[in-house]
Amino acid sequence: MREIPGIPYRFEDPDLLALALSHRSVGRNNNERLEYLGDSILNFVVAARLFELNPDNDEGELSRLRARVVRGDTLAKLAAGLKLGDYIKLGAGELKSGGFKRDSILGDALEAVFGAIYLDGDFGACEQAILHVCNPFIAELPDANDLKDPKTRLQEWLQGRGSSLPEYTVLSDEGPSHKKNFLVQCTQESAGIKVTGKGGSRQKAEQDAAAAALDTIAEMPKKRGSAND
Repeated sequence: MREIPGIPYRFEDPDLLALALSHRSVGRNNNERLEYLGDSILNFVVAARLFELNPDNDEGELSRLRARVVRGDTLAKLAAGLKLGDYIKLGAGELKSGGFKRDSILGDALEAVFGAIYLDGDFGACEQAILHVCNPFIAELPDANDLKDPKTRLQEWLQGRGSSLPEYTVLSDEGPSHKKNFLVQCTQESAGIKVTGKGGSRQKAEQDAAAAALDTIAEMPKKRGSAND
């Protein structure tokens, strides 16, 4: 096998591609080193592309955009679109448990393939392959401000109006240690915010509560402002 359908590159050394598609569950000859290399190149190529496309964005905004492209679930979706799972070599245990569908395995394999392309060809070939795969997703990215997490957006909205930061209080913490359910209350009296959020961790529950607070703000009379102002 010398190529992956959907990736515009044909390998001179098919063993490199085979290695890129070998999960660590198969043994010592696996794709972890290639994944490391591909991850580094991917981050650079995506950063350079976003820098070129968004001349008005600052460092923080560009970093949020890049993070959305190179994060695990995005890479897994891109890999699934290439049907990469059909080609990944897994050990018996991973194969039995459906590892070829697991996001982390798919995303890591895609990065490993990029690393293998760099070694088999050169940086230009690798860059072309990465952009071919990632450009459609990059073209559909939302505005950088929309990628801020709810707690950050809520904090910035309050600070922009001279208000103090919200308080997050754990109301309940239930369930076994491996499957906790947190209920958190978010309160900011001067802004009229008192909402709750749920999540499998305190952090997730706080983010859920912050999202509920932003929904409350959006429903306030226009004179109070908007969370999207």
